[in-house]
Amino acid sequence: MGYDLTLEDVRDLAEGAALLGTGGGGDPYIGRMLVERQLRAGRRIHVIGVDELPDDALVLPSAMMGAPTVFVEKLPSGDGNLAALRALERHLGRSAAATMPIECGGLNSMMPLLLAAQADLPVVDADGMGRAFPELQMETFAVYGVPGSPMSIASDHGDVGIVEAVDNRRMEHLARALTVQMGGAAYICDYPMDAATVRRTAIPGTLTLARRLGATLRRARQEHADPFAALSATLADTIYTHSRVLFAGKVVDVDRRTVDGFARGRVTLADAADDGDTLEIVFQNEHLVARRGGRVLAIVPDLICTLNSETGTPVTTEALSYGQRLTVFAISTPPIMRTPEALEVFGPAAFGLHEPYTPVEDLNQPMPARRQPRQGQMA
Repeated sequence: MGYDLTLEDVRDLAEGAALLGTGGGGDPYIGRMLVERQLRAGRRIHVIGVDELPDDALVLPSAMMGAPTVFVEKLPSGDGNLAALRALERHLGRSAAATMPIECGGLNSMMPLLLAAQADLPVVDADGMGRAFPELQMETFAVYGVPGSPMSIASDHGDVGIVEAVDNRRMEHLARALTVQMGGAAYICDYPMDAATVRRTAIPGTLTLARRLGATLRRARQEHADPFAALSATLADTIYTHSRVLFAGKVVDVDRRTVDGFARGRVTLADAADDGDTLEIVFQNEHLVARRGGRVLAIVPDLICTLNSETGTPVTTEALSYGQRLTVFAISTPPIMRTPEALEVFGPAAFGLHEPYTPVEDLNQPMPARRQPRQGQMA
């Protein structure tokens, strides 16, 4: 059964999406403000399961494209969102029955909600990343055979275009170039597909999961409970089964640049005890690998999240700054994202990382207890 989002739901969903965005996907606060304005104007946002649509219903996923740092410096108006949808509908000669996220993290969890309100469409409770990734071909849709184009792209200035690419990687390159020319941020609709294909290729229930995670953090703050233990308890009965704290400390260095439409760099945290123990995270919009003393603790596509150590509030890559007290929290990805086909598209090698993918739960096995010698034996 579908449900309508309330203002509190949107706030919870935005915070949960910031967590699932694993540092990227853009700051959801901006999108949340746009969505809340629609609800206050009396518009409805109705979330449905994909099983509620007939097999041949047209679903048009929607998102914003660009470097998260750009969204902070130049706030989007949301006007290009509807323009992108209408352009793709005209090109296809069909009207959309629903929209959905291409990713469930950060700002891009909010843009389909905004579009649903603007166009009076339901939004499907699923997505194609299960987190956030920086490139358009990094979708479960693409992994399992869905072409991303034709896609539409629009700016806040009235520019609209259609991209028909020979493959999904080429679609990313062409759309990225257009995004840069549109000022570093653009609205897109891509991966047009029917509901039967969504059921086969999407990660289900991720909007509802984001809402649950945001509500978990809100209640933990209200009850002065451990937010990380609360998150682990919520995740345990989902398809994101494994989660754990990897490190807690202070940010001592941030190297961040906006290059070719991406926020690239690394952040280093020092242990709170100031004993020389450090953890480094490398990111490309999203966190890709966490290394402690050179040893990998978590690696893409598993989620590496940075959160305020006291409140559990997620901190995105563009908001990282010297002196912050952060806890690094890792979450396992669903099985559909760990297949050989999926890892070829968005595993470590796709980002130029040399380490192989190893599940976070295997990288962080508890150390075996040391056997105590019996009386009279040497230790």
